[in-house]
Amino acid sequence: MALLGSTGSIGRQAVDVLAAHPAAFEVVALATGRNASLLAEQAARLGAAVSVVGPSDEALVELATRDDVDLVLVGTSGVVSLRPVLAALQAGKVVATANKETLVAGGHLVMPLARARAATVARRDPRDPFASPLAWLRPIDSEHSAIWQCLAGEPMSGVAALILTASGGPFLDATAGELASATPDRALQHPTWTMGAKITVDSATLVNKGLEVIEAHWLYDVEYDAIEVVIHPQSVVHSAVRFVDGSLKAQLGTPDMRLPIQYALTYPDRRPSPAAPPDLVAAGRLDFRAPDEGRFPALRIAREAGRAGPRASAALIAADDVAVARFLDGSLDFQGIPRLLEAAVTRFGTGDDPDLEGLVALDQEVRAAFAGWTTGPGA
Repeated sequence: MALLGSTGSIGRQAVDVLAAHPAAFEVVALATGRNASLLAEQAARLGAAVSVVGPSDEALVELATRDDVDLVLVGTSGVVSLRPVLAALQAGKVVATANKETLVAGGHLVMPLARARAATVARRDPRDPFASPLAWLRPIDSEHSAIWQCLAGEPMSGVAALILTASGGPFLDATAGELASATPDRALQHPTWTMGAKITVDSATLVNKGLEVIEAHWLYDVEYDAIEVVIHPQSVVHSAVRFVDGSLKAQLGTPDMRLPIQYALTYPDRRPSPAAPPDLVAAGRLDFRAPDEGRFPALRIAREAGRAGPRASAALIAADDVAVARFLDGSLDFQGIPRLLEAAVTRFGTGDDPDLEGLVALDQEVRAAFAGWTTGPGA
């Protein structure tokens, strides 16, 4: 396998999983944008033959399509990761991805390739685990891993709704005044998960859940009306599926990303994990509530972008990258994040579905347009 983005949050946890199962995986290649010293340590730990720092698009494609690579784990961020994902699927490789742009911006390009791979297998044996598109494009997000596991052995005709759970982040019970004065330090104090800064802020605004709604639409070929979001502060229930007979199936686990990473790597098998199992007695209670889209409008904005189509959702995720970076550097207030997102979707969200080069160009255009964008509250 090849691991792209090995020194990031997902990459480091993937290395832990791989190191725990040395007989199951041969790690051929590692790549990272920076942190050469950690990359060297990882290469020695895993016995990787190739390690690359600061790879170009072409280098990532080359690593993802090597003859000796069967599975590519994508832990890199940004629309640039779409190119190796598409190339890997076209070359018949399995892709496990934590990259949100893969589906939020490029779901209309990626999923047809995964479905085509699955269809080829299904014609030979519809019971083969690789007869599912999710065997070819494997989600690493804990929520999508949970839904994937809940759907195992279940025909989609029996599914009534997908239910994505959200912790609610550090501002779950914050007042409007507290949200208006929210600081980066406070936003990064996630109550249950330890993640990178970008996704932690996305959790605080609930935009991450909106992005996951868009991903769910593409991954499971489900209409937006059948994708629900529920706040679950304990982060023990990672997501659930409601079936047409009224039954509900949920996947529970500790808030540890090594679990969904490992499931994506070992599917359809399960292996012992370095993560601890959940202790329901210690948890004591599991709470659920509806999200407040009045205080957290980014969830609504993201869902509307998904309904509008790939151009709008691509503009959304590019704008979110800009907005979070600006919030962290102090040039945008917390409530300015959803205002910037809505402005970007309004400005760039109409038009034909973009191809890969169109997505790259749109991404750059959105970033340039909003790097210095300013507006007052309520604008």
